[in-house]
Amino acid sequence: MRQELMSLPKGLADDVARNLVMVAQLIDEDPEKAYGYSRVALRLASRVAAVREAAGFAAYATQKYAEALAEFRAARRMTGSVELWPVMADCERGLGRPERALAMAGEPEVQKLDKAGQVEMRLVAAGARRDMGQLDAAIVTLQSPELASSANHPWTARLRYAYADALLAAGRENEAREWFAKALESDKDGSTDASDRLAELDGVEFVDAFEEEDGEEDGASEDLDEGTDEDDTDEDDEDDEDVENLDKD
Repeated sequence: MRQELMSLPKGLADDVARNLVMVAQLIDEDPEKAYGYSRVALRLASRVAAVREAAGFAAYATQKYAEALAEFRAARRMTGSVELWPVMADCERGLGRPERALAMAGEPEVQKLDKAGQVEMRLVAAGARRDMGQLDAAIVTLQSPELASSANHPWTARLRYAYADALLAAGRENEAREWFAKALESDKDGSTDASDRLAELDGVEFVDAFEEEDGEEDGASEDLDEGTDEDDTDEDDEDDEDVENLDKD
């Protein structure tokens, strides 16, 4: 990216770089803000491939799939790289065109992807099968040497999780539980909610400790209010008796 920005005047390059940094920092926690910064960068340097790619991912994160696909295509034309092929196929899914995603999974570009890219393409293809109601085909699509491997890669947890989820959707609960457990075992950075899915299958319910404490405090407040009302009533009765005695005197 730095080399691409070097083609711009220094002041402009700095402005574009600052906006791209903000996109990278915000895209997970606040996609809408990231998208806003990406539009600024795009307005400043639309002929820079890194800018088009960043704009594509920001649009993708906010589910603007048509816009994302257009940006990814532009970036690919500029660089000739195939690494965006899986996310482009997933944009087709987002646009309600799973058959196009499947067609892309069979294109020669897939063979040019690295291992991580090929696994990503397999995940997209399986998702497209599920979109089309082809659960068994989705399960078969995910069955691969990468799934069977005991090695742990950055994509291992997501692949196992997708397989477990497909099995569960097909009603194969015992197998699904086994693969959710395997996904959890390989999920070192918490990229999936495999632990929650396992708990759900086991019938475990989590109680929010903070909500429970709030409930106890509310109950205590009600008890105090009730006590105050009773005390006030007693005091009022005593005052009434004193007035009656005075009247008699």
